[in-house]
Amino acid sequence: MARGLLVTSQSKTTSRLILTCISRVSSPPRFTKVHFSSNNIRFSLSIPSPNRLLCTCSDVQNETIDMARYREAFAKRMAMAGIKPHHRIDKTWEGAIVAGLGNRRKTTRATLGVCINCNIGIEVLGYGPLGIRALGVNIVECNSIALCVLAANWKTNTPNAARGQDSNFIDGLLAIIVDHGLRAESKEEANIVSRRVLDMGIRCEITCCEWSDGRPKKGRLQEAARDRRYQIFQNVCCQHQISVLLIAHHADDQAELFILRLSRNSGVLGLAGMAFASQLYSTDPDFTDEASNNHGILLVRPLLEFSKEDLYKICQGDSQEWVEDPTNQSELFARNRIRIALKKLSSYTLNSDIQAVISACRTTRLYVDQFCGNLINQSVTIMAQGYAVIDTQILNPSKIKDICLSKFIALVLQFVSQRHRPVRGSALKLLLDYFRTFPCKASFTAAGCYLCPAPGSKGTKVLVCCSVDFSLPLKVELFRKLPLEGNKHFFLPDIAQIIADGKTHVDHLVMDASNVHFLDVTLSESVLFEARRLNILSESTYQTVLSLQRNETKNFRSKTEELSDCELKNEVKSVGPSVSEALKPGQIGYFMDRFLVKWELTEKIALDTHSLAEAASDLNFEGERKGCDCSSCLMCHNKEAHVRQMVNADWLYLAELSQGAHIEISEKQRVFFVQKMEQLNGKTNMCAEYARISAQRALMLLKTIPVAARRSLPVLANSQGQLLCIPSVGFKHCPCLTVSAVFKPRVPLGGGYSSFI
Repeated sequence: MARGLLVTSQSKTTSRLILTCISRVSSPPRFTKVHFSSNNIRFSLSIPSPNRLLCTCSDVQNETIDMARYREAFAKRMAMAGIKPHHRIDKTWEGAIVAGLGNRRKTTRATLGVCINCNIGIEVLGYGPLGIRALGVNIVECNSIALCVLAANWKTNTPNAARGQDSNFIDGLLAIIVDHGLRAESKEEANIVSRRVLDMGIRCEITCCEWSDGRPKKGRLQEAARDRRYQIFQNVCCQHQISVLLIAHHADDQAELFILRLSRNSGVLGLAGMAFASQLYSTDPDFTDEASNNHGILLVRPLLEFSKEDLYKICQGDSQEWVEDPTNQSELFARNRIRIALKKLSSYTLNSDIQAVISACRTTRLYVDQFCGNLINQSVTIMAQGYAVIDTQILNPSKIKDICLSKFIALVLQFVSQRHRPVRGSALKLLLDYFRTFPCKASFTAAGCYLCPAPGSKGTKVLVCCSVDFSLPLKVELFRKLPLEGNKHFFLPDIAQIIADGKTHVDHLVMDASNVHFLDVTLSESVLFEARRLNILSESTYQTVLSLQRNETKNFRSKTEELSDCELKNEVKSVGPSVSEALKPGQIGYFMDRFLVKWELTEKIALDTHSLAEAASDLNFEGERKGCDCSSCLMCHNKEAHVRQMVNADWLYLAELSQGAHIEISEKQRVFFVQKMEQLNGKTNMCAEYARISAQRALMLLKTIPVAARRSLPVLANSQGQLLCIPSVGFKHCPCLTVSAVFKPRVPLGGGYSSFI
């Protein structure tokens, strides 16, 4: 066997499929290329030759393409993701299934509550109508064609399932085509691709991007299109109750990403590449049921162990035509530059060596992810007010390797701040030193979080709360209103079962620390050096990859220098105590991707559990009012509210407002309170008296919340910024005001499930 696949036991790929799925082909498979031009763009349309043969390194040219091997490899990858064509569901889920199915979902199950069809979405990319009239074919990108062929065969377990011979669509598959709307012909292209996929027996849906903020800049076009595309995938999957989305990324994509991240100085965890399976969460949470778990959708890349040559053969073996994307030849984008360079240098040794070092990085990531998950479960407590408390005695940072502690810190800070990017660079180094100083006596601000010793812990516990003195990335919104009808999610039990089954596979593949290579490696170049020392990389591959890395690093730096200071400054926006846009009664707002906020005025006095009336609740006190019309009530003239962070002035306002209220609540004072409220019911000073008592109660509760955490609590204010309500501690100006602020972060602690097998 050629060198590069013979690695030590510690660095063998966790899935073992790389030994069978990565093609040993040095020359491309035979197909006929028909060239044509339009709008000065040259296309290459690949049509299988009549004699479809498999080329090998041993120059054996007469071997028929073994489609059964590819189908078997695909089925194994789907099983490793925890996905089955049909999932067996416990009868206790019957009610949830019925509620989620409604009248729209069709399933192939024998008995309700026993077997349910697994609905799967497929990302499909296609390119233009150019040359189609002349050639008489519909064309789709190669990766998408191969994925559709394999998914259709797997779903129906018959070799010809993708042909649609009986004019019936394959149950449980939906191809999703995104029209980015960036070119005039894109709509026609999407329709052509749709017809091609329908001919394969797969249902299809076309969705269009709307660029309300204008077409993205050229240098950011790919990133913006990708972000918009994935948001559309989420929306379509939610609408059709789809739990799993298949993406056609393959082994060559991983190699390109490996070189790209090397050039950006990524660490070992970044060099592990794309996750095999990961959860994708909606921008807005599901607020129809506060107790529900938002599992999102599971994004799966089942082709990561297949090379591009494998995908060519799959298309040939199923007699499918495809088109090569002409934009892949543009060296404007970093990935394209790397792809072109790798293609020129391609050899069996180079390709297999790169895949071997990626596999070793993924083994390291598997270990670190599981290790950090255990650390979080043991040492982190999440409070209802949205902050975290880390017990450093349980954590024992001095005994944890840098790579594991760094990942742990990043996960906790990302959860508290709900930021997309993890902390890195010099800030991460300072955080490592901060946690290893025991007991902790200082404070620290990083990645949108404020860290300090937890009150009363004598430095043995660290408080992590969302900081209000930082800048938000442009993609993050301080506050946004959610649709009144609610963000309806139909996450059925199959997604929870899929994740559970996938975790079982992951747990079996996690190695002991002694068998993980890169736990002590920090820099990207150190990864290459260690891989060479361990004979994972040959000397020639080491020098080639190092050269590719340095060339792309120079390109990256030159592009960065072209950005003006103005463009860099516009990357962030300041966050302060400024108020949000108006939130009207009954509307729901999402504050900093963490709190669901809602308020409304009722005709009945609402004595909630946070008010002093809680002490008198056994007397069933309840007053009837026709609206709020007393002259002293701030809500009387405010039919809308704004949401902002709590500031020091709010505390002072509560202290001033609460003067004269009773400090302690005795049995006698409970009766007094009820009598007082009955006397004031309907009179002009009722709300003023209620506000004083509510302020007193709020101050008592605020004293139990650390000062640092109070500043990230959401409050309702009028347009002048005057405090109306602090939902988290029950303060409100008017007894007719019903308000809630539920801590419901978009992404859970730990970032959700991901698998790097």
